[in-house]
Amino acid sequence: MDFNIRGLLSQNLENVIAYPKETVQKWERNGSIKEYKRGLMMGKAIGLGYIPVSFTFGLVAVQMGFDPWVAVIISLTNLASTGQFAGIRLIGAGASAVELSMTTLIINLRYFLMSLSLTQKLHPNMPLYKRCIVAFGVTDEIFALSAMEGEDVIFSFYTGLMTLPIIGWTLGTVLGAFASYLLPTIVQVSMGVALYCMFIAIILPPAKHSHKVFYAILIASSISIALKYIPYLNIVSQNGGGWSIIISAILGAAICATFFKISRHEEKEQEEAV
Repeated sequence: MDFNIRGLLSQNLENVIAYPKETVQKWERNGSIKEYKRGLMMGKAIGLGYIPVSFTFGLVAVQMGFDPWVAVIISLTNLASTGQFAGIRLIGAGASAVELSMTTLIINLRYFLMSLSLTQKLHPNMPLYKRCIVAFGVTDEIFALSAMEGEDVIFSFYTGLMTLPIIGWTLGTVLGAFASYLLPTIVQVSMGVALYCMFIAIILPPAKHSHKVFYAILIASSISIALKYIPYLNIVSQNGGGWSIIISAILGAAICATFFKISRHEEKEQEEAV
């Protein structure tokens, strides 16, 4: 009798121990879905905002001679905005692979710093393959939203956050690339100006809030103009202009870092202003 009671108690105890484990797994699955949906909702505005910019990218890429599907694949596999615009410009100008690699590396160097910062917020137990997926979705806007998270950034939330931006960026490229066939020739040719308009739209807002940023833009632009038009120096710009971008960016940044340093207080004020 004692043996049967012990056996019954032991069996019930095993069931009690097993039940919470299954429950916890169910809670984890439900929590992951909930976090994915939360990230999806937060990324909705970013996805919508990417469409007009990538629409312009699709138009410009086709106007420069790229096949529409090539433009779409570039957007789907890069998600690099400014780097993509600069890249197709250099490819269209016949720049070398070294120029293309160095230029896009410098333009996208900020993603390296963002990724380093983001690693401090990722869940410590996140495996490497998930971190690689997260790395693909690091953009200025996605990073900004993830940086505002008070707790650790989990994988399901971040994948939700990057889903609609990826769809929006790719969809905009598809619409722009194939819409180019429906537009008159004069409109297609004029879309080349959109590339420069986009760059101006990127640099003007921070320049309005900081005279030091304005100086950085002025110095880098002056160096680029000198490398374009001054005799003997313009040899740098003869093959696509990739090296002039690299030299202008490095020299401009070095000069400003030396003579126009931004304090932590000023940096915080600029972030709040933007």
